[in-house]
Amino acid sequence: MALIGAVIALVAYTSFVDKPENVVVTDSSGTNMPDAQAILTSFQSQPGQVDFTYAAEQTVHAVVHVRTKTMVEQPGNPILEWFYGERYNMSPREVAGYGSGVIISPDGFIITNNHVIEEAENIEVKLNDNRIFDAELVGRDPTTDIAVLKIKAKNLSYLKYGDSDKLRIGEWVLAVGNPFNLTSTVTAGIVSAKGRSLGLLDTEYGIESFIQTDAALNVGNSGGALVDTKGLLVGINSAIYSPSGAYSGSSFAIPVSIVKKVVEDIIEFGEVQRAIIGVSITEVTAEDAEKNDLREIKGAKITRIVEGGSADDARLKEDDIIVRFDNADINTVAELQEQVGKQRPGDKVNITYLRNGKEATVSVTLKNVAGTTSVVPVGMGAGTIFGARFEPLSTADKRTYNIDNGAKITEINDGLFKDMGLKKGTIVIRINDEKVNNSDDIRKATNSSERSVKSIEGITSNGRLFSYRFGY
Repeated sequence: MALIGAVIALVAYTSFVDKPENVVVTDSSGTNMPDAQAILTSFQSQPGQVDFTYAAEQTVHAVVHVRTKTMVEQPGNPILEWFYGERYNMSPREVAGYGSGVIISPDGFIITNNHVIEEAENIEVKLNDNRIFDAELVGRDPTTDIAVLKIKAKNLSYLKYGDSDKLRIGEWVLAVGNPFNLTSTVTAGIVSAKGRSLGLLDTEYGIESFIQTDAALNVGNSGGALVDTKGLLVGINSAIYSPSGAYSGSSFAIPVSIVKKVVEDIIEFGEVQRAIIGVSITEVTAEDAEKNDLREIKGAKITRIVEGGSADDARLKEDDIIVRFDNADINTVAELQEQVGKQRPGDKVNITYLRNGKEATVSVTLKNVAGTTSVVPVGMGAGTIFGARFEPLSTADKRTYNIDNGAKITEINDGLFKDMGLKKGTIVIRINDEKVNNSDDIRKATNSSERSVKSIEGITSNGRLFSYRFGY
């Protein structure tokens, strides 16, 4: 029996290792397990085997460490001010942050996440060779969580764009970043899903269509590179799904199909040229699928048509289900947002939809947030009105100030609100006695006219209530 067993083992071993030559397998467990190593070899020894070394070598020197410094105003304390008067002064405190970035040109343009540099007053970049540069913020887009930096350097290693649309479920990818303030660190995983929406971007017109992977990401990976095995950039790592705050199996990256367009807009125009269809949409339900004779529950259902918008011009209607955008099938709301996010105002696209079970296709000319097809100037992009960029309040802000609504100024340029003396960090609660939560609410309350502003209430950046009334 021992002899027979030995013969069987030898035959099995031969069947595993008699494969194409030049196969190298590294056992990362640190233990010597020949049988396990032979099995792994049998999995990897087919033509086109996965080799991460080339992609890693192409990537690590193009990924940087991003450091930020922000001065944060301390909330006022009315009790202490009562006792000490003007002598009581809560000085602003410095808050440091860090993340990762990706060099995309030899002359120093760098992509990172908006949430890495948001509100930063000083940005510093450290290269993989330990050189340190002050970075200029070229522009940012909260709706996609992308920001562009620039450093004064030449002949830098950089990454070329890949094609995230061609990524397939199960395909190997590498995540490169600077977790825990280390130099460039590489982890590997597979694409678990595409078109994921997590509800992280609590901003008006936010686009979420994440690539989900199981590549390990941790604190500091935000803004780093997701690359394919050719070393091409296919995404910008942005988030993890974790109950503990540390990596627990699911990581998410912004697809380069969105990133590339946003970055090009910021560099060329200084503002993202955001195209919109002019609709509110929701996921398709089983009832919707049955009503429209859908074999699968997929598509994006229109719940509201914006008057004078692109969809209104094309005579789309509420309850229409969008199933195709140009040449891309639409299965979810996130997929539709991703496709629209690649476009600019003035672009013409074909939208295929279902209405009462019948399919039709219509040509749609996309418009910008102002309802035109022209280029949007700096300070007038999505989330911006009267020179100020607004974002909805976070749960923490609502809890801190004990309010249930409001829109916070995250960027302010020349315009009505700057003339009023409002600053970055100011929270607007009401305009013309109407509650507001974002820039769209402000547009509706004022009819997009500065002359229509009769009253404004809110909280200053240092926590004081204010109320202004005009023309009374």
